[in-house]
Amino acid sequence: MTLSIAHLGPPGTYAEQASIFYANWLTKNTGMEAILCPYPSIVQTLQAVAQGQVQLAIVPVENSIEGSVTMTMDALWQLDSLQIELALIMPIVHALISCSASLDEVKTVYSHPQALAQCQGWLERFLANVQLIPSNSTTEALQLLKQDLTVAAIASSRAAQLYNLPILASGINDYPENCTRFWVVSNSKAKAFAHLSSTSNSHTSLAFSVPSNVPGALLKPLQIFAQLGINLSRIESRPTKRSLGEYLFFIDLEADTTTSKMQSALAELSTYTEILKIFGSYNILRITI
Repeated sequence: MTLSIAHLGPPGTYAEQASIFYANWLTKNTGMEAILCPYPSIVQTLQAVAQGQVQLAIVPVENSIEGSVTMTMDALWQLDSLQIELALIMPIVHALISCSASLDEVKTVYSHPQALAQCQGWLERFLANVQLIPSNSTTEALQLLKQDLTVAAIASSRAAQLYNLPILASGINDYPENCTRFWVVSNSKAKAFAHLSSTSNSHTSLAFSVPSNVPGALLKPLQIFAQLGINLSRIESRPTKRSLGEYLFFIDLEADTTTSKMQSALAELSTYTEILKIFGSYNILRITI
């Protein structure tokens, strides 16, 4: 069986790198082959899974420096039937790629907003007067570099090799311990991974909205997990996009939905929430590069 895996393109992105690692891991552990399918945005990557164009997607969800990738969270909430199968944690090392002879010649820097933010301190120190332009991915602007010697892009050293471009500066992220968590996402209706499901998972991700913005609206749902001794590893709010001051809450828990504790917690949680979406239970796989 061959699985199709969507990821943020063009080739050379960190999402592609994570996808290659996962495809190799899949082949080694299950014998299954994978075809990688690049898409121009994170939203389109997830839409491809929801619409059945591909069987899996690998998308970034959180960075240790810059925090959550909000477009991933928003798309996961808006699209139905998406399910998290696995989390991948990969080290991220950024490079400044340019055909410029020196930093003094660089006038414009392109990259994904997350990459620009992760290198903000370095950019302010060495390229304080350049124009920073967000792009859909770290590799989208690489094709511009040979045409304009004043342009640079922030991407991986692997991307520089793929596009045969020189690296002007390496390791430019503001903190050395920079890593990104990716989710391997499937369409729960397709059940492509039914035969690969683990008997025991370490984490569960879910999101919910509350009926009204009143005192205790968030406290009561969170107390459920505290009283049952279930640890929260992440909690984040996102606007509902309906009205100013209304929020969705995304939570990662260190528990499997199949345990009796979690079954009890989820049953009680549903009484306090307006909409509750359980994205799935999964394990974490660390990528070494």
